[in-house]
Amino acid sequence: MDFFLVLTLAATGAYLLNQHQQRRRIALLSQHLRPFQIEQLMETLTQGYLRAMGEQDGERRQQVLGVLAGTEAQLSEQFDRFAADFRLVPAPLARVSRLPLGLPFATQLLPAASFDMRDLLDLHARGIARALRNEDGLSPRDRAFTMTAELFLMQHSCHWFCKSKTVASARVMARHQTPHAQLLASVSPETRKAYLALTGAA
Repeated sequence: MDFFLVLTLAATGAYLLNQHQQRRRIALLSQHLRPFQIEQLMETLTQGYLRAMGEQDGERRQQVLGVLAGTEAQLSEQFDRFAADFRLVPAPLARVSRLPLGLPFATQLLPAASFDMRDLLDLHARGIARALRNEDGLSPRDRAFTMTAELFLMQHSCHWFCKSKTVASARVMARHQTPHAQLLASVSPETRKAYLALTGAA
C-alpha cells in the first residue's frame, strides 16, 4: 500500500477519534452546566460592567454596579455548586491535556502532561468569590475589571477542557478581543499563581 495513503488514513482516523473524544467532553461539561444559569449571569454581569464603566457620573456608575451586586452573588453561588457537582466526575474523565493541540488519548498516553479540570474549576470558584468579596480593596472600576478577567479565564478553561488550549485562546480572543496572556495578567495574584502552578500555562 502506498505510504502516503497509509499516512492519510492514519491522520483521518486520528482526526475522527479526536473529534469523538471532544464531543464526549462537550457533552460531559454541558450535562453538569445544564442545571445552572452561569452563562446567562456572566453575560448580564459583563454587559453591566461595560455600561457602568461608560457612565461619566460617578454616582450613576455606583448605582449601576449596585444593581449588579445580586447577580454577582448569584453567579458565585451557582459556580460553587457547579464546581462541587463536577467534582463527582471520575478522575480519568476530568484530565485535560497541556499539549497545545488536541490529540486522541493524550491524557492517557501522556498523563504527566495533563491536569485535573476539577481542581481548575475549584480554583476559578475561589477566584470569583475573592473578586466578589473584594479582599484587595480595589476601586469599583478595578474590581469590575478583575471580576471580568476571572470570568473570561474561567470561560477559557471550559473551552480548553472541551477542545485544546490553542482553540480556547482563539475563541476567547475572537469573542472578547483579549489574549490569554492579558487575561492571566488581569486576574488576582492568587488566581494567577494557582493557575500557573496547576496548568503550567503562561
